[in-house]
Amino acid sequence: MFNALKTRSDALSARLAALPEKPPAIDWAHYKTAVAKAGMVDEFQKKFSALKIPEPVDTQTAKIDAQEQEATKNIVEYVKASKARIAEYEQQLQKLRSMIPFEQMTYEDLHEAFPETRLDREKYPFWPHKPVADL
Repeated sequence: MFNALKTRSDALSARLAALPEKPPAIDWAHYKTAVAKAGMVDEFQKKFSALKIPEPVDTQTAKIDAQEQEATKNIVEYVKASKARIAEYEQQLQKLRSMIPFEQMTYEDLHEAFPETRLDREKYPFWPHKPVADL
């Protein structure tokens, strides 16, 4: 659907661009000599001069520009936050790459690398209340 709209829009734009900026001037003197009925050309000339075609007023460009500025601001904030997350993830990745392999870890090494796995002796004073896997 978008491609069809784009094709039609491009065709209309090309047709519009092919037209001159101002229409060619009408040679009223030539028509006055060529038309047999007297006063007909003068009447057409008067009506043509009085004809004013209203151009539509652009009311949407300001709204679109405001939306574009808001989107640009949101994009800049998102990119900044993404770069901060990437830096944080790279630090975590570096930490994981530099630690002892899990096969060679002791419980002390595990608790040092991942403090959240350490048993809370105040919350669970009589260990083991639960299996280690459930903590």
